[in-house]
Amino acid sequence: MPDSPGTDLAETIRAEAERLAPRLIELRRDIHAHPELSFEEVRTAELVARELERMGIERRTGVGRTGVLGTIAGGRPGPAIAIRADMDALPIQEKTGLAYASRSEGKMHACGHDIHTATLLGVGGVLKALAPRLAGTVKLVFQPAEEIAGGAKAMIEEGVLDSPRVEMALGFHNMPEIPVGRFGYVRGSSLAAVDFFEVEVRGQSGHAAYPHQAVDPIVAAATLVTQMQTVVAREVSPFQPAVVTVGAIQGGMAHNIIPDSVLLKGTVRTLEPAVRDQVEAALGRLCEGVSTAMRVKAELHYHRFVPPVVSDDALLDRAIASIRRQLGEVVAETQPVMGGEDFALFSNAVPSAHLRIGSGAPGRADMLHNSDYQPAEACIALGVQAIARIAADILA
Repeated sequence: MPDSPGTDLAETIRAEAERLAPRLIELRRDIHAHPELSFEEVRTAELVARELERMGIERRTGVGRTGVLGTIAGGRPGPAIAIRADMDALPIQEKTGLAYASRSEGKMHACGHDIHTATLLGVGGVLKALAPRLAGTVKLVFQPAEEIAGGAKAMIEEGVLDSPRVEMALGFHNMPEIPVGRFGYVRGSSLAAVDFFEVEVRGQSGHAAYPHQAVDPIVAAATLVTQMQTVVAREVSPFQPAVVTVGAIQGGMAHNIIPDSVLLKGTVRTLEPAVRDQVEAALGRLCEGVSTAMRVKAELHYHRFVPPVVSDDALLDRAIASIRRQLGEVVAETQPVMGGEDFALFSNAVPSAHLRIGSGAPGRADMLHNSDYQPAEACIALGVQAIARIAADILA
């Protein structure tokens, strides 16, 4: 249940979030109109730094190349908590027709990172106002390059979790599948480990009319693609999610030539470490088998990109309770998804909680990474209330 009428903290947070809301929407629309791709977030970082300065929040720029770190010191000693938002856009041509649509050809905030950045600025404004009553430190982590999973690593390597040492972290993502005003969470792994692979299938080129004189890598590659689908269907338990997808096949230039080689590119998504190991081993075994059976050399190059995002149960319980105290019965358990997120590197380093903020606009059925994505902007102020209340309760 939400705090009863007259409860100081709930009313203070609600009033401050509502006061900030028009400015946050203005900032969000500015960021949306000027999207920047991974590690190109120069203008966005400058906007964030100016806004933090206006709020009187200590800031450091150029962290992890284009990241910004804001720091709020509480009135008493206590733990340090990091709250992270991502800032980068996607290489998508926007088709919304909005007045504040992207002005940059081929770039769009189609994942809602503009929403995230505005929300974290609002959280900073609320927590700055509450700073005298907080016991500890808040680190506002404005992260670049989530879409290429490089920004979290860069910021962590440059000490974003140090001085003072962060003891816990909060992450969040807008979700159009959840109606605005509602929140979601997942226990354990909420987003998948992201791995990429390439398989170079080398044969021997020759005339297409005389295939017996060549070693055909195209047929071998096609066989391998089909066999890869059996890893999930016939090797991994149906109770343990896994995805193996081949997204690109490159090989051959002409109708009548068998090429020397074919390149396969794909991704693996898993929620459990044991399944991750199992799938990688299975792909290696299949490559060896095709090599032997079809006289080719199928060489697997497997790259582990980011681990799963895992929420700590104890911290998640505290976060859920805080949201309910602030906003009522608006939060519910949801299902994991097989997309990935480099917030995983934070959740690997310290106990973390990752929350889903409903951004679904009434009458729409939006999707992330879509050229017509139009989240409900009311999710910004609601997200500010939820995240600020979690941090305030933790640092009470």
